[in-house]
Amino acid sequence: MFGLDLVQLGSKARSGIGQWAGEFIATFGLIGTILGCVRFKPEAVATAVALYITSAYWFTASTSFANPAVTIARSLSDTFAGIAPSDAPGFIVAELLGAIASAWLFGWLFAPEKPR
Repeated sequence: MFGLDLVQLGSKARSGIGQWAGEFIATFGLIGTILGCVRFKPEAVATAVALYITSAYWFTASTSFANPAVTIARSLSDTFAGIAPSDAPGFIVAELLGAIASAWLFGWLFAPEKPR
């Protein structure tokens, strides 16, 4: 479509605590958005996720990968949104930690009340 090879290795260096913190927060918020919608308004999940990812694009330096699969895919693209494969593991760790922390916190906050 853009005259580029189908698969390339990314060359954009993306590394450092700020980048990883942004990914942690983006993933944390994404999981929180999903769990909140599933608990309180399941029909809004698709819209809420789309709106959240759009906003995360703007508040993260990396344009919000927020997903290990996206991180891997972007390491195979030498475009503006690409990432050097050697930097991908830091993002994946930050995303997994953000997902775990969010699932724990929002799983606890949004747990259904137990009958008395």
